[in-house]
Amino acid sequence: MAGLHEEESVWPVQDQIAAYLRDGILNGDFPAGEKLPSSRVLTEMFGAAAQTIRNAITTLEKEGLAYTRQGAGVFARQHRQRTMTPASYKNPPTDGSKYQWLAAAEQKGMAGRVDLIGVEEATPPAAVRDAFGLKKDGRAVLRRQVLYLDDQPCELVEVYFPLELAQGTPIAENRKIKGGAGRVLQEAGYPSLRCVDKVAARWPTPEQARALQMPTKLPVLRQFRVTYSIDDRPIQVEVMAKAGHLYELEYEF
Repeated sequence: MAGLHEEESVWPVQDQIAAYLRDGILNGDFPAGEKLPSSRVLTEMFGAAAQTIRNAITTLEKEGLAYTRQGAGVFARQHRQRTMTPASYKNPPTDGSKYQWLAAAEQKGMAGRVDLIGVEEATPPAAVRDAFGLKKDGRAVLRRQVLYLDDQPCELVEVYFPLELAQGTPIAENRKIKGGAGRVLQEAGYPSLRCVDKVAARWPTPEQARALQMPTKLPVLRQFRVTYSIDDRPIQVEVMAKAGHLYELEYEF
């Protein structure tokens, strides 16, 4: 571990310590219930003062990754990061049943729910306009919602639809849609045939941090998805901000 606390690093030492321990917990190197490296060991590794180490531990405790037993030390907690498979949720249910994300959560033993924040006509950000081929003042229907796992917010979703496809349908109404908007589009003759995902790690915007109740300064996974239908027509664009400490994505090629 030599060099972890080299002077040229601009990253605060307490953040370096928290990142090292967090990575070990999430990767399984520090299993749940196992004692984490002592202050003496962390001091040797990072050259950190006792308060700096305590600050790092406090960060992990806020994230639900560690706990302190008085007189015994600091221990790893069972982490809550879930592996989700986005490709499994692309197509809407054909029988009017639950949205597949909810069904998948239940199969993993979790309680999932979706809270609709609102529906409006809006001018999309540049990346969405480019996907739809809209001009700078172009408009789209926006549906915003927060996804929960076991009553904890884990994903803020903004879904944009072309006006000509959404207006006059349940997509433009301020209410939940049984089976999701994909079912409405499919029944209108626009099935989801192809999706393109771009995934990046970013610092959350203030809105994302509030919606996801981010416990500390953690990144979010930003998933930008364009869904195409017949004749390769883009029919919806999703901007999904996933809480990085709760989510990991799995893709099979």
